[in-house]
Amino acid sequence: MVDSLPRASELTLDEKASLTSGRSFWETEGVERAGIPSIYLTDGPHGVRKQAQGGDHLGIGDSVPATCFPPAVALGSSWDAELLERVGAALGEEAKAEGVGVLLGPGINIKRSPLCGRNFEYLSEDPIVSGRLGAALVRGLQSQGVGASLKHFAANNQETDRLRVSADVDERPLREIYLRGFQHVVTHAQPWTVMCSYNRINGVYASEDPWLLTSVLRDEWGFEGLVVSDWGAVNDRVSALVAGLDLEMPSSGGVTDAQLVAAVRDGSLAESVLDTAADRVIDLVEKALAEADATATYDAEAHHALAREVAGRSVVLLKNDGVLPLAAEAGRTIAVIGEFARTPRYQGAGSSQIVPTRLDNALDELRALSGDATVVFAPGYTLGADADEVALTAEAVGIAADADDVLVFLGLPGEDESEGFDREHLELPAAQTALLEAVIAANPRVTVVLSNGGVVRVSGWADRVPAIVEGWLLGQAGGGAIADVLFGVVNPSGRLAETIPVRLEDTASYLNFPGEKGHVRYGEGLFVGYRDFDARAAAVSFPFGHGLSYTTFAFGAPTATATAEGIRVAVDVTNTGDRDGREVVQVYVSVPASRVQRPVRELKGFATVAVAAGATETVVIDVAAEDLAYFDTELDAWTVEGGEYVVEVGASSRDLRGSAVVTLAGDGRSAPLTIQSTLGEWLEHPVGGPVLMAALAQSAEAQGMGAMLADPGLRRMAESIPLVRAASFPGSPVTAEQLDQLVAAANR
Repeated sequence: MVDSLPRASELTLDEKASLTSGRSFWETEGVERAGIPSIYLTDGPHGVRKQAQGGDHLGIGDSVPATCFPPAVALGSSWDAELLERVGAALGEEAKAEGVGVLLGPGINIKRSPLCGRNFEYLSEDPIVSGRLGAALVRGLQSQGVGASLKHFAANNQETDRLRVSADVDERPLREIYLRGFQHVVTHAQPWTVMCSYNRINGVYASEDPWLLTSVLRDEWGFEGLVVSDWGAVNDRVSALVAGLDLEMPSSGGVTDAQLVAAVRDGSLAESVLDTAADRVIDLVEKALAEADATATYDAEAHHALAREVAGRSVVLLKNDGVLPLAAEAGRTIAVIGEFARTPRYQGAGSSQIVPTRLDNALDELRALSGDATVVFAPGYTLGADADEVALTAEAVGIAADADDVLVFLGLPGEDESEGFDREHLELPAAQTALLEAVIAANPRVTVVLSNGGVVRVSGWADRVPAIVEGWLLGQAGGGAIADVLFGVVNPSGRLAETIPVRLEDTASYLNFPGEKGHVRYGEGLFVGYRDFDARAAAVSFPFGHGLSYTTFAFGAPTATATAEGIRVAVDVTNTGDRDGREVVQVYVSVPASRVQRPVRELKGFATVAVAAGATETVVIDVAAEDLAYFDTELDAWTVEGGEYVVEVGASSRDLRGSAVVTLAGDGRSAPLTIQSTLGEWLEHPVGGPVLMAALAQSAEAQGMGAMLADPGLRRMAESIPLVRAASFPGSPVTAEQLDQLVAAANR
């Protein structure tokens, strides 16, 4: 325990203003007179990127060695919250050993477009996956007394013009897609800090948005921590403070501190607002000091082993026509082709680059597991340098022609995807695809191993190779993890947390990304990723949730039961093969008779289950009512509809193994009726319908309208007429004088 620090009320105006901005690039400001020290914040999210010399500049590449765990693009494919909580705890141990109080992560923004240059730092195209896994990382990290910084809040879905662009998005998709994951993490894990994003949302900078930072984050969700800016995200410091942004990073050299002081003195800023922000900074410092330990260490070898385990669990086997796993047998020759096998691409570029404690490569690790088999290698292409492609291809074709198994490592060069800019296409480098074509012609027994932070187009060649392994960016132990999966030491269990489209042009955001003239329109609304592809029954290369195993799983008939908390889903999963394995059981829900537009199915729950060969496990998944709700823009509230819900259980959004129907009572909420509400809205309303019909029954003139409403064709036409218009028709049984009485009775 540490002694309680002074509160803002005990500080001078200048001192409390100084607390709300950084002392340096990575440190908060302290107040020596009052005994308030500074604390250190540093980049994550998949490792501790602390500058070696503690300087005041970005210092990418000049940081202390730390375990480089798989980035979020890989972690998301594990679909395993328990696993990610272990990663979070390991990150916390390393941060504490380096004297770091807050690690900047996790990032849980939605992968709206596969072109986003920072998709490697984000978990999924789905908010349920992002929210559950993000909460696990936060719990693990904070279990070690190190704060998380949930980012980037909010609607930060592109890098193009990221410091100014306005994400123009309607409230339902904003709430249901882009804020939902943040809401889950805040309400279930209470991160110490939330980091606001650079961009504007519907014209307002995130750093200056009181609706976002106060009304939603604090008043609705109950956030108790501190809001920190992304580095350089503050546009107007006074407006930001009023909106709810507590800490500006990095240091402004005192410039914005002076602005706050001047605003208090001229009366344009209430000192109490400044006190609140300063107290939140003090609270954060107290939390960090309470858990700080100058003697803390961590086991680098144990963390490397964990990184290998996690990476192996994140690999997605997209396709396998029987060529995997590899056999480590005498007399077999395995040709390994591709520079990425020898020179791994293991993390993305930008502020999250970690200096690893060690770095494995797939070629060495394959040789270590190959037993009596022979492994031969050809680079096939170069990374970032001119070379004789003809000679490299000829060498690769030569070793492929005589091999029993051919592994071709392909992927995106680091300069193709990074923080700061978006990708322009989904293509692999032309030299790599040309190499692949030549190798296939020489020996069709090819396994392609991909290294990429965002999805790549595979539709040009996927049908002509027997196996595809999506290796993403797997961190420092990724080489060993790939070898483990290829030789079957690890049975692959990763599942896609994002759809792999046939073409870029097929993606929902294609015509609305990245926008122009400072605005990007989220014109696809709710239909992001699989929600769009499934609604249109559009072809995809590999669907959301997809992933194969070296064994097979059968699902029993699922059951779905209404509970006080939502829906309880149970299903038996049987391992019908001869290898132990893991299945990711996915629960999708639809509301066929919904009164609002919804996707044809939405993921609402999932569980990872280990099943021994020949065994059966019963999997129980509770779907919370909060996840079944849609955001009613008329009520300005989350609403659970009453009626039938179809619950589908399966292994991807396109591999549904069984379904059940459950009826929920709903929460009884409905939008208030007005004279502008249509006859259809009146008739569907649980109170307004009977009220209107009772009024009609009292009038002889109602017989004509009653007959019209009884005729299906005429009723459909009549349902679109606002009540006030119907009342104005000659002979209407509803008079203008009755309108206000009907509205009052319906909404009573």
